[in-house]
Amino acid sequence: MYSYLPPSMPVANNALTRVALAETFRSSQLFCGLPQADLETIAGFSQLVRVSKGAYLFREGEIALGFYIVQTGAINVHRVSASGKEQLIHVFRAGETFAEAALAMATGYPADARAVENSSVILVPKLKFVELLRRRPELSLRMLASMSTHLRVLVGLLEDLQLKDVETRLANWLLQRCAEGKNGCVIKLQTTKRVLAAEMGTTSETLSRTFAKFRDANWITVKAREISITSRIGLENLLQKNLGG
Repeated sequence: MYSYLPPSMPVANNALTRVALAETFRSSQLFCGLPQADLETIAGFSQLVRVSKGAYLFREGEIALGFYIVQTGAINVHRVSASGKEQLIHVFRAGETFAEAALAMATGYPADARAVENSSVILVPKLKFVELLRRRPELSLRMLASMSTHLRVLVGLLEDLQLKDVETRLANWLLQRCAEGKNGCVIKLQTTKRVLAAEMGTTSETLSRTFAKFRDANWITVKAREISITSRIGLENLLQKNLGG
């Protein structure tokens, strides 16, 4: 059973915290390149929040306090269907922003957000940030670029889930993460196999069996959290065959 811990574990926003927040902003695609003075302004009204593993940061429909940036850890953003099935949207990690759409919505958060590791996130309050956007219109363009990136992620997720089986999805996932025509590519897993399975719309057991099948075919080797591509052509042939190419 997951616990629900609302964002009620804030860290005092003192001078040292504001410096750390500004550094996190600088590493984020959304804020990189902004003048230091703007970063410090945003850090001055933002809030660092600790979220325990398994705790919910927010639930779908709750009043949107603002958007978030991951400082450490990982946040699983998902929706729950009417049948109770959880559909993972994306796992956000250090430097990534999420829930920006809440800035333009009066209906609350459009999904659930839960920590999959002990995490630290930065809450950028909606009202104060909107005030800043009015003064700094160029920041609005950055927001649009960031949200476009998230849209591409969602489109990619939908395309992957349309692939007809887990073997095809996994082969596609592996090939997307290695340079074209390259054997010996090493992919470092940034998450658990359970979370990766959820991203692929399957179970941990099915994903493990598929990894084992690829390993037995000598297409990959798996060591701890590293996957090495030993036969790219084998994965490509499987993908072509399963897609009817």
